[in-house]
Amino acid sequence: MAAINRLSRKELTAEEVYTFPVRLCDDIVDRDNEKFHPDTLKELATLFLGKPFLFDHIWAASKQTARIYATRVETEGSVTCLISDVYMLRLSGNEDLIAMIDGGILKEVSVGCAVGKATCSICGKAFWECDHRRGGVYEGKTCHVILSEAKDAYEASFVAVPAQPAAGVQKSAEMSNMSINDVEAAKARLAIEKLRFGG
Repeated sequence: MAAINRLSRKELTAEEVYTFPVRLCDDIVDRDNEKFHPDTLKELATLFLGKPFLFDHIWAASKQTARIYATRVETEGSVTCLISDVYMLRLSGNEDLIAMIDGGILKEVSVGCAVGKATCSICGKAFWECDHRRGGVYEGKTCHVILSEAKDAYEASFVAVPAQPAAGVQKSAEMSNMSINDVEAAKARLAIEKLRFGG
């Protein structure tokens, strides 16, 4: 709650907020034949703190639905991922939105950010300075663009089809990885949810 309350104007309680983890992006070549360098993900972890969660990258205050309050870079096998924790307020108009997130309907996400460098994976030159085409195959290797030197992070959005297939809302941490206090807090939140929705 301390991390959330650093962003809020009033002191919020756990009962007033709904939180969920999101895989924002990773270093896998995406549908646009681009990929983030692992160091770029570390830079973005800092830049995404406090940024808003929108719908469909529409930069309008009316589309702000949640906010990123914590980030971390994790490794899953050979893949480096940027994970965020997101919170939204439990308002009377948010029950359907929360149900859609928990039910796996609202899941896929995409990020809006800026980088200072785009490098060709084939020749190592700046992508706009070489003759290779992203998605083209050269001596058995598919050309992609490596994104590095993060400059800014604007927002993250719920989208229908993300450039990065694995980007999206994650399930909560396994109970075995949680402390006793975490488990008790999770049970208390579940009890509140059941009361709230008549379960």
